[in-house]
Amino acid sequence: MSDADALVIGAGPAGLACAAMLGKQGLGTTILEKAATVGSVWRRHYDRLHLHTDRGHSALPGLPMPRDYPRYPSRAQVVAYLETYAERFGLQPQFGSTARTIRRADGAWHVDTGTRMWSAPVVVIATGWADFPHVPSWPGQADYTGEVIHSSAYRHAGPYAGKRVLVVGFGNSGGEIALDLAEAGVDVSLAVRSPVCILPRELLGLPILTWAVAQARLPPGLADALNAPAIRLAVGNTERLGLTKAAKGPRRMIAEDQKIPLLDVGTLARIREGSIKVRGGIERFLPHGVIFSPSLATGGKAMTEPFEAVILATGFRPDLRPLLPDTPEVLDEHGRPRVTGRPSGAPGLFFCGQHPSPTGQLREIGIEAERIARAVGTPAR
Repeated sequence: MSDADALVIGAGPAGLACAAMLGKQGLGTTILEKAATVGSVWRRHYDRLHLHTDRGHSALPGLPMPRDYPRYPSRAQVVAYLETYAERFGLQPQFGSTARTIRRADGAWHVDTGTRMWSAPVVVIATGWADFPHVPSWPGQADYTGEVIHSSAYRHAGPYAGKRVLVVGFGNSGGEIALDLAEAGVDVSLAVRSPVCILPRELLGLPILTWAVAQARLPPGLADALNAPAIRLAVGNTERLGLTKAAKGPRRMIAEDQKIPLLDVGTLARIREGSIKVRGGIERFLPHGVIFSPSLATGGKAMTEPFEAVILATGFRPDLRPLLPDTPEVLDEHGRPRVTGRPSGAPGLFFCGQHPSPTGQLREIGIEAERIARAVGTPAR
């Protein structure tokens, strides 16, 4: 016997949006959330974080963000919005319920949380990827005497006052954490191994997402070619800063590599003025610092520098194979869903918000949630 018409795994933006839209279809839906609150990942983000996408394109279906929010809401405002969203749609997740395995038997999906088994004909996995930090290692790292943390554990610059800090990686988290440290007067460097793709947060006075939405139907390569002159003018020459430009434009990078370009919120200005230093990739650790590989930033030479702390802004690599041990066909070779926001190929199993979107992750989550609800349809009574 089923416990609900549908089970939703996760009470972040994707889980809340899916549960709300399934509810509008008349389905009795239960949300299973391992934390004690909605939006738990957003509560853990670093203090200075603001949405990189504008308020008008970031609301979940059925509830606009408050008009008194700024164009780019803060972390705390997003959390408050998610709480309001749950209240508006009467969503009451089962907190403290960690989905361990999801298996299909007897025409239903069975979710084992360790304390009980939940069953339903429909399951939506909306866990996101923030629980899968990618933590690489380098030669000599075991002998390093400083602190090494992943960016998911970073909160603010306070603990790093008076220290030399290295931020590894130049994605959105790395760029903004380096900016946060620089604004606090911390001696900070960025280790940038790969070519980078950088976008202004706004272009010609409009949020960059407005342009992406308007061009959503264009082939990625064509959109990149049309936008390149204006982006180049807005961003400037980054090679002079020691940053090698990526061969692909932002739309192709997202479509082909599932990588999100950096939306610059002030990091480039700090690099230009010298309060954020650019270095190459890490070659190896030393007891009190690192050796950088030769790079454009170091004039083609290897460089050794001391650091008392290293923050790894090296991203996340979700792997759902342990969660779905009997359904490998819906996942790729890395354990990521092959399809998100549509039928997965396994009856009654859906994923939401699992792939990067060029038109904004929260906006895409809303679109996927509505699409999933339509695909499930109304329950037979």
